[in-house]
Amino acid sequence: MIRQLLPDRLDDFISYYKPLKPRKELNAATYTISDLLQGITVSRGGETVAGFNAALLPLEQQANIVRALKRRFESSLFDIRSLVQADLFENELDAAEELNKKGFQRGAGAISGVVLEGHLAGVCEQHQIPVGKNPSIGELNDTLRKRDVLDIPTWRFVQHLGDIRNLCDHKKATEPTKEQIHELVDGTRKITKTVF
Repeated sequence: MIRQLLPDRLDDFISYYKPLKPRKELNAATYTISDLLQGITVSRGGETVAGFNAALLPLEQQANIVRALKRRFESSLFDIRSLVQADLFENELDAAEELNKKGFQRGAGAISGVVLEGHLAGVCEQHQIPVGKNPSIGELNDTLRKRDVLDIPTWRFVQHLGDIRNLCDHKKATEPTKEQIHELVDGTRKITKTVF
């Protein structure tokens, strides 16, 4: 795992267990875990210079590398999840664009709204911001603004996109136009690529 996720630390990890090259002298600084496992101790004048205590530092360093590996692994999983989610969002926005071209504005707007809502919820999760169950675009937008994740112009832009989405999801006297849906799809695409 170290070779795959932290290749620059592999030699260090191994060297804490056993020396990578011949040692000129065996002392506390060159003592490794394998020396301890072989029962090797170094004494001078009846006093132990390198033994169990000398092996603790290399063992602690290995443990630190493993902890870093765990954080890196969790980060890699997040990166993979983010890539898959971005690809899924892009496909959904492509579908919304196609629906809009064919005259299905409400459906296209609803799909775009779901993508925008999903992305904003993911941003809240990334910033460890708690949100209620099934929050709306407006609630997510306001929460992100209050936590200074969104600046005022971005917050207003998302507010505008949420208004267009609401026009699609609720029967109103006016129907959403192709231009509005195009703006919603493009705006959602922009937010998914710029707000993290």
